[in-house]
Amino acid sequence: MSFRFSPSLAFPRLTAKTCALLGGLSLGLGWLAPVGAAPNPAPPQVQSLVEQFDALANRRDLTALKALYSQDFKTGDGLDLSAYQTALESLWQRYPELTYKTQITGWEQAGDRLIVQTQTTLEGTGQWQGNPARLAGVMESKQTYVGNQLLEQTILSEKITLTAGANPPEVAVQLPASVKPGQEFDFDVILAEPLGETLVAGAAFAQPIRPAAYLNPLKVELELLQAGGLFKRAKAPRTQNAQWYSALLISNEGTTYVTQRLRVEP
Repeated sequence: MSFRFSPSLAFPRLTAKTCALLGGLSLGLGWLAPVGAAPNPAPPQVQSLVEQFDALANRRDLTALKALYSQDFKTGDGLDLSAYQTALESLWQRYPELTYKTQITGWEQAGDRLIVQTQTTLEGTGQWQGNPARLAGVMESKQTYVGNQLLEQTILSEKITLTAGANPPEVAVQLPASVKPGQEFDFDVILAEPLGETLVAGAAFAQPIRPAAYLNPLKVELELLQAGGLFKRAKAPRTQNAQWYSALLISNEGTTYVTQRLRVEP
């Protein structure tokens, strides 16, 4: 059985908005407060930027959002402003009720640049493959502002889950957040309930993160599961390029698609 879809959900990597979208700049994180820790209170300027991006994204006001982006804007995944906005519009068309809630987890003033790290929770409903679907995700990103315009943004981590049907398969994903170039690791997608008499078809796969992957669908071959999940031994690429690791599971009661970002770094 084959299945065609976009592993990235065509995500413009909606950022934590200071992030209406996700992302930031690959700078080192030593100065940033880790998620869960209590960072130094953000100044009003920082909080205002975050709230403004969230409010405009929740209203789907793309015209107003465009004014908040520098013409030189780029993401860590290689998208420029035009490609990023195209991906965002595509996402909103398919999931018109997406909502974003952003928390500031770190910030720094570096000369004329304001660097902000955020965690965004997004959720909403829409249509996927012609069926009602629910989308949920958590993303951490880092953005660089010059003045009041967003110049750069990079996604640090992300996990997106899409479910459809009355009773979609419930899964737990085991994947490291980062690996070294060439390192071997396990990618396990474990079903919460034993298969029993239920038939579940699935596939687990990786995809390099590059601009074309945001919009182009990928053909996936599914196979019937013989055990309680998908268990893969993988090897990171030799280059320091992030990848999406995804799994698709389909039963007669529903569908679950989950994707996580894996960083490849020294």
